[in-house]
Amino acid sequence: QVQLVESGGGLVQPGGSLRLSCAASGSIFSISTMGWYRQAPGKQRNLVGTIASGGTATYADFVKGRFIITRDNSKNTVYLQMNSLKPEDTAVYYCNAAPYPAMTGSSATYWGQGTQVTVSS
Repeated sequence: QVQLVESGGGLVQPGGSLRLSCAASGSIFSISTMGWYRQAPGKQRNLVGTIASGGTATYADFVKGRFIITRDNSKNTVYLQMNSLKPEDTAVYYCNAAPYPAMTGSSATYWGQGTQVTVSS
């Protein structure tokens, strides 16, 4: 069992930045890839990006060049640095952890409760 707790969300102006954190606890030894997802009201939950245990990150096209995912394995924490935020980035952001060999976001993975990010002037 893995528990994930997101933090760092809030209200930010367009063009601003936020840094989200996701702290993992429990059976963290099994965690391989972690990911960030987001879900806006009335929309599906979409993948923002993933990061493998070795630090290799992937990103959705709509955040490439603006968002950066990092992880600190010693702290069991993954981060989402969000820059140049747009109103359309407004969503609840969720952390996901995938025990090997599960794929990120699958039914075999773990989810946090989410943190609200609102981009508005």
